[in-house]
Amino acid sequence: MSLFSSAGVGDYGFYQAGFKLIASNELLKRRMSVQLANNVAEDESAYILGDITSEDIKSKIISQVKKYTDDLDLLVATPPCQGISVANHFKKGEDIKRNSLVLQSILIAEQLHPKFIVFENVHRFLKTACTDTDGSVNTIKEVIDRHLSSEYDIWGEEINFKDYGANSSRPRTLVISTRKDMNIDPASLMPNKMKEKTLKEVIGDLPALHEMGEVDKNDILHSFRPYREDMRDWIHGLKQGESAFDNTDPELRPHRVINGKVVFNVRKNGDKYKRQYWDKVAPAIHTRNDILASQNTVHPVDDRVFSIRELMRLMNVPAKFKWAPESYEYLNNLSIDEKKKWLKKNAITIRQSLGEAVPTIIFKEIGDKINLSLEKR
Repeated sequence: MSLFSSAGVGDYGFYQAGFKLIASNELLKRRMSVQLANNVAEDESAYILGDITSEDIKSKIISQVKKYTDDLDLLVATPPCQGISVANHFKKGEDIKRNSLVLQSILIAEQLHPKFIVFENVHRFLKTACTDTDGSVNTIKEVIDRHLSSEYDIWGEEINFKDYGANSSRPRTLVISTRKDMNIDPASLMPNKMKEKTLKEVIGDLPALHEMGEVDKNDILHSFRPYREDMRDWIHGLKQGESAFDNTDPELRPHRVINGKVVFNVRKNGDKYKRQYWDKVAPAIHTRNDILASQNTVHPVDDRVFSIRELMRLMNVPAKFKWAPESYEYLNNLSIDEKKKWLKKNAITIRQSLGEAVPTIIFKEIGDKINLSLEKR
């Protein structure tokens, strides 16, 4: 079962590894609709839409699992987390409240007592502040240990997924717990280390896109949204690794015109308007990967952001993964106007989901390791 499952991009890896999805909870309908399009669960009631803090939703999740088994194999959770330290929690009340969604995952795990539990989250996840059931604020590691350590062997580590098969840099935390009666070392379920791939190795074979807002005629997902024509001049002459803020001509630096006056953008982050390198590992994918002003979004050669298809490859999402009910054959045979209409409706959800996702290969590797451990046992 999966909690905070978003569009199911990471969970698809467990499906590839042979797991049967029996319950999935997500708050936002537009993301749950992606899961429904892929339909990896045999039972549509497995897809539970709603707020996990609601007792009604929690009851639906528990009942859905109990309908199938009293000995759940795997619970995976990727709750939103703000990365606020315990020392700073008094300044960050609302963030601590949001971080406490982690607690909901822990409590459900405690109730269902699955064989394996996998948490994936931000780089400083285990050191982040979280409110426990008694109202005390502790690190998430302390809360996990308090609720689960008597029954589980727990292993957690900060890693970069690029070292474990992911096609882009993604510093994250993995926490893997194994029920003590299984006698399986949780660290043994860690994905295997793999050689890094360069950006060119991952997406270099895809066709160039030169026209503003171009959609590849053979692949609706190899596309990007149009932006202001004058912004193209800002990035056109950039070499790999250079930012538009580095242009010697002031007119080519990022700016706005307000009441007839040029107002230059403030360079708060060196990764904005920056052309990427072919011969390096792809950068971390963020949710606003559709705009030049976001972090590390500019293609190494073309004057554009990465296409959806390129982002899918960078997040190790299989080509057949669906973002909507329509087949790719149907979508690729639409007229250009119909394609753009479909993209206008779906592109933001797709791009945001990719920016929030676990690279599919990471969960597939863990799923394969769990299966192997069970077979050996």
